[in-house]
Amino acid sequence: QVQLVESGGGLVQPGGSLRLSCAASGIIFNYYNMGWYRQAPGKQRELVAVMRSGGSTIYAASVKGRFTISRDNAENTVALQMSSLKPEDTAVYYCNAERLIGFREAYWGQGTQVTVSS
Repeated sequence: QVQLVESGGGLVQPGGSLRLSCAASGIIFNYYNMGWYRQAPGKQRELVAVMRSGGSTIYAASVKGRFTISRDNAENTVALQMSSLKPEDTAVYYCNAERLIGFREAYWGQGTQVTVSS
């Protein structure tokens, strides 16, 4: 059974920092691209950052330079370090594990709320 368990969300003031973590089980972790997505109220889920199995990264333009994704293949974890947070970063953040094996195989965590407000 595949499980992705996020932690680290919460309330932070604008300009502050927060670190999200995701622990994966039930998959061969280093086979998967690991990513973070977010969904704000009334909006579609959007990509925040992805680290491919080979180590390359993709960031949304809105977070580039402020957020950093990292993964630990030995611990089966992926993290998202968020800095210089803005109110528009407020959303539920989801961990994602994905690979293409003729079809798209994807798994999602339950989500963790991040609220940026003074």
